[in-house]
Amino acid sequence: MSNQASENPPKQTRSWVLVPVLIFAGLAAIFMTGLQSGDPSKLPSALINKPAPSFDLPALQGLTIDAAAVPGFASGSLAEGRVTLVNVWASWCGPCREEHPQLMELAKRDDIDMAGLNYKDQRENALRFLNALGNPYTKVGVDANGRAAVDWGVYGVPETFVVNGEGTIVYKYTGPISEQAMREEVIPAIEKARQP
Repeated sequence: MSNQASENPPKQTRSWVLVPVLIFAGLAAIFMTGLQSGDPSKLPSALINKPAPSFDLPALQGLTIDAAAVPGFASGSLAEGRVTLVNVWASWCGPCREEHPQLMELAKRDDIDMAGLNYKDQRENALRFLNALGNPYTKVGVDANGRAAVDWGVYGVPETFVVNGEGTIVYKYTGPISEQAMREEVIPAIEKARQP
């Protein structure tokens, strides 16, 4: 009889063994739900309705439009009366490639300026990217060390900002712009920024 008692542990001891397993499973479920429920395009920005941060970015050397060099850009150029779409991109960014057709479509508008902030990229790779896919930008500033992107509060590339004619950031979109997002979010933000 003593052998049988030692082979079968008491039920109370077995239930304590399950407690850590159940706690782990519960925490895993909570974390998975949190990771999957967030929409990265809805990340808040502390810069909305504030002036664009001060910066002065050099041009992407070798980038031209109609044989003229495409200039870099600075914060002062965002307060010249026109709405500017500032897109943070890099050649090594796969989602940047996904959103590029939407940027090319937005570049057809004559009521906005398109500025590209090239983030931590190699010059040759950035040129190859734009030469292969097309250049939607009227200005491209090179942020080689990522300092300007930090000042803009960039979480990752791509990110897109709408800046009104006074140089105030009025909208931010995080992630690649889809056709639907362009239609339902970015264009309405541009239209709103154009209103006096």
